[in-house]
Amino acid sequence: MSPTDSTTSQETPDLFGAYPRLSEEQIDELGARGKRRVTTEGEVLYKEGEPIPALFVILSGLVAVVEEVDGDERVIGIHGPRRFLGELNLLTGQPSFTTARVREPGEVLAVALDELRERVNNDTALGDLVIRACLLRRSLLIGQGAGLRIIGSRYSADARRLREFAARNRIPHAWIDLEEDPEAETMLRKLGVSPDETPVVIWRGEEVLRNPTKAELGRMIGLRTLADGPRDCDLLIVGAGPAGLAAAVYAASEGLETILLDSVATGGRAATTSQIENYLGFPAGISGTELADRALVQARKFGAQINVPAEATGLHSDDGHHMVELEDGTEVPCHALLIATGARYRKLPVPRLEEFEKTSVFYAATPMEARFCENVPVTIVGGGNAAGQAAIFVCERTSRATLIVRERSLTEYMSRYLADRIERDPRIEVMLHSEVRELLGDEVLEAVVVEDNETGERTEVPAKALFVFIGFEPHAEWVDGALELAEDGSIPTGFAVADWALPLETSRRGVFAAGDVRRGAVQRVAAAVGEGAMAVRLTHQRLDEALRH
Repeated sequence: MSPTDSTTSQETPDLFGAYPRLSEEQIDELGARGKRRVTTEGEVLYKEGEPIPALFVILSGLVAVVEEVDGDERVIGIHGPRRFLGELNLLTGQPSFTTARVREPGEVLAVALDELRERVNNDTALGDLVIRACLLRRSLLIGQGAGLRIIGSRYSADARRLREFAARNRIPHAWIDLEEDPEAETMLRKLGVSPDETPVVIWRGEEVLRNPTKAELGRMIGLRTLADGPRDCDLLIVGAGPAGLAAAVYAASEGLETILLDSVATGGRAATTSQIENYLGFPAGISGTELADRALVQARKFGAQINVPAEATGLHSDDGHHMVELEDGTEVPCHALLIATGARYRKLPVPRLEEFEKTSVFYAATPMEARFCENVPVTIVGGGNAAGQAAIFVCERTSRATLIVRERSLTEYMSRYLADRIERDPRIEVMLHSEVRELLGDEVLEAVVVEDNETGERTEVPAKALFVFIGFEPHAEWVDGALELAEDGSIPTGFAVADWALPLETSRRGVFAAGDVRRGAVQRVAAAVGEGAMAVRLTHQRLDEALRH
């Protein structure tokens, strides 16, 4: 049989470009590296919870992509000739979040994943098509609520922790709220779980984790851990934001044994940004999650080991190695170390903040946070680009957004293009020279009290969700005592610490810092990427010196 252009009314339409049809030439090229085989009705090509064994290109017949929900199969999509199956897990090695079952018998082409990755790396047109389709499919799975089920109370800090971990790592999942979903308790009873054991994570309709840690959840869905590979390495990178990801790509591509760690997810603060519009080469903008996903695929392509979650807690030396201590008590030795742990948003200095952080206060603006904002009043605090981007993003989900800015002008710290857009948007009310003084509500936030810094007048502003972007604090406390730190907690580098230190090098030889954690860093994605790349060149210099001595 040969591939055909024919479609059937059963086939899922490709509305977003996520399910392109391969050309005859592309199928012929893949066919030289794969095997054709006949399929039978009901045959399972790959199963939810297991790694996809190969890239399957449908030559004839139909294949349904489904997931199991409460013992039944929910159809995600139906695909026919010249489409290929799978999503981002084709490139990352994660287990599948769906099952592929043959609906109408025909023929498929099976291509080993190593062969696929080689073709993606060497064929630009095919590589761009596959990567774009895989990224879009992951987004669609997330939007469809496929994958994991997280059941808990909206008032639970642990439930929010799990939801944020899943969202930041782009893990497809559905949230089931005990407070709203009448079927939630019935589902728990079937699984033998009592409400006081929530939150729980359910996968494949049968595997249940009761209030798991991030590490336990990460292991279940196949995020790589340090146990999967060697511990000793040429370059260890702590922090997988733009600086860390750039360093991983350049180091691994240049032959260095590279390990990248992050305590939460890849992408750093950039991945929590809905749209980056001033990054070179993307005139239409790019979302932070897509930028992070693309960088992650690129780093894996060159052989970097990505380990999430893995939180660094300390640093010392042993037998000529830098030793990074992890939260679980293990240690990772390396010949050179790059610290790229970035910065964290400061917290509002107001009473009851910790109480409302469990349910109503956010420090990122992603689709996960947007679910809390639908048709409710939202307040954003901050005068920088992150606050401006958040205001534009959330006002797509709500009818009212209030931006509270301490400065007298929007453009004091915000890019002009963002300020202009906000000023033109009737859905966004801007309160200049103002600050939040109180948070009001019982179990959830109801309103904030805002004070005008010039008049002293206080106003009560309705707010069911509060987004806070009021500056950053370097995330370097875990190396305090091991490295010299500046007064603001950042890491000084280069001549600021010693005349022997290379640019980006800290007070310890062979230990570098890049991105927002470094003293004097420019808080831009492009600057962090440049520093990550520069750190790799300096690493080579220190490693070469060590070999000579």
